[in-house]
Amino acid sequence: MISIATQGPAGSDSCQAARQYAPDARLLLFNRIADILEAFLSGQADQALVPVYNTREGEIKESFRLVSQLEQGYWIDNVVLPIHLSLGAVSGGGLDLSTIKTIVGRSSVLRQCDEYLDRHFPLATMMAVQDIEAALADIRSSNRTSHAVIESEELLKKHGIPLIAREVVPHNRTRFAVLGKDLAKSSGYDATAIITRPLRDRVGMLADILGEFTRRGINILDLQTENDIKTQKLRIYIEAEGHIDDTLLREALTRLEKRVIQEDNAIKLLGSFPRVDMRVKQIKAFGFIGSGAMSRWFASRLENEGYTTYLTGRTSALRPEAMIEMVDVVVICVPISVTADTIRQYGRHLHDGQALILLAGESENTINTAFAATSPGVELMLVHNLWGPQALTMKDKNASVVRTARSGAFCSEFEAFLYKHGADIFHDSPSKHDLLMGVGQKLPTTISVALAMTLTRHEIDCLDISSHSTLTSLYGILAMARVHNQNPRTYAEIMATSGDGRKIVRSFAENLLHLIDLAESGDIDQLCRIMEANRNFMPPAFLQKRMKQAKAVDEMLSLSALKGDWDS
Repeated sequence: MISIATQGPAGSDSCQAARQYAPDARLLLFNRIADILEAFLSGQADQALVPVYNTREGEIKESFRLVSQLEQGYWIDNVVLPIHLSLGAVSGGGLDLSTIKTIVGRSSVLRQCDEYLDRHFPLATMMAVQDIEAALADIRSSNRTSHAVIESEELLKKHGIPLIAREVVPHNRTRFAVLGKDLAKSSGYDATAIITRPLRDRVGMLADILGEFTRRGINILDLQTENDIKTQKLRIYIEAEGHIDDTLLREALTRLEKRVIQEDNAIKLLGSFPRVDMRVKQIKAFGFIGSGAMSRWFASRLENEGYTTYLTGRTSALRPEAMIEMVDVVVICVPISVTADTIRQYGRHLHDGQALILLAGESENTINTAFAATSPGVELMLVHNLWGPQALTMKDKNASVVRTARSGAFCSEFEAFLYKHGADIFHDSPSKHDLLMGVGQKLPTTISVALAMTLTRHEIDCLDISSHSTLTSLYGILAMARVHNQNPRTYAEIMATSGDGRKIVRSFAENLLHLIDLAESGDIDQLCRIMEANRNFMPPAFLQKRMKQAKAVDEMLSLSALKGDWDS
């Protein structure tokens, strides 16, 4: 039987958390957090459990400071406990609240109840006590009718203190840290807590530290800074997603010490533990129809967020019909050309209270099909991710989100997942999405393919192109090469999309023929007038920003190493 040191008295929140964590453990109860940690360090207890965060009062600084000073043991797990606080007084339910002059409670409890106390007892004196049981016994035995106590209902009843009000503080939860002798093994859904030693002053230190996590796609769950009491130098506490044994996280910490902080042993590992969710998630499971690379990409990242995922496809043992019954959200991620047919086939199997998310590059026809194929109680949203499965992260990648009148809480939770991972989210209507995709994808792809066809028809040697191109004219060549270096079906499906994007390509073709006629007739003045009209349509800020980007690209392309690559 393990022993756990925690905060008393019997029946306290800490006791309940310890019982939830290890029902059969022997509990050693102390009034002070310092005494709890001393019992753990001395070997009197196998483990320790201390409060570290409360949704009402934030971080519990005493615990944070003491845990950060531990030289033995690790933070190995967490318990999140709803905190139910009630108000009691010896005079009971018929009490006139104006007669209450003193409110007694533990200091942490009084902080959690700030709003309630300010509203109901603005003139009362707050009395914080270490030993709440002794205070309750004194109030009861001395019949202190001007005193009221805020504590758990269980503890108030134990000491015979009648209740005045139940659940005085809603949305109140406390996170408790479990400390153990050995580092916890990876669970697959972990977080790691570190704290720096006191740091020397350096410009941009915090930004540089966070940058090492950002560029590796590692999310920061918690960040705290505090000056060391003795030296008044900055210490930084970070809780990041991942286990200390994960390659990317270990790389980030190594680089922080060696290149950013530039001091050996500058980072103290507090521990790795199963990740705790203080926010309530409504979605438990996602199911994918389509088992390709993009589905697997999203599924792996959702699993890393603690969701259960299922992949189904043409050859999977688990059939989509069966999967739909097992999940909250169904995601359809198949080639554009078969998206509508897939929706028609499986949409009827979804029931009210589920959500259908369409990972698709065509909006209007897709959404209309989904409206017709699903029950009115099914949530519905389209997401067009403008990146492929080769991307390491979503950070700074564009995502077009088309919400509908049936987009609800599940859809919002998925959108929050995209936001958390750094995607740049743009909200479109169905027609606007398709029109802009005509400009951003359909037209450039069509031009790239037409350009390659032209080179082929005229037997132009690709190795000769760079010698007769400006840096600006190379942009189209680069796009052409990119398109033809990847799966042709992907780009064929983009060109074949329906919706308003077709207007763009048709309009471009008409304009191109008109420009060809003007150019071949030598009508330079008219060509100039067209370009002036184009320039007047485009805002100066847009032109300046894009010009700046173009110059940055030119600078990269002009590097000798890259120029050599063009010809090799």
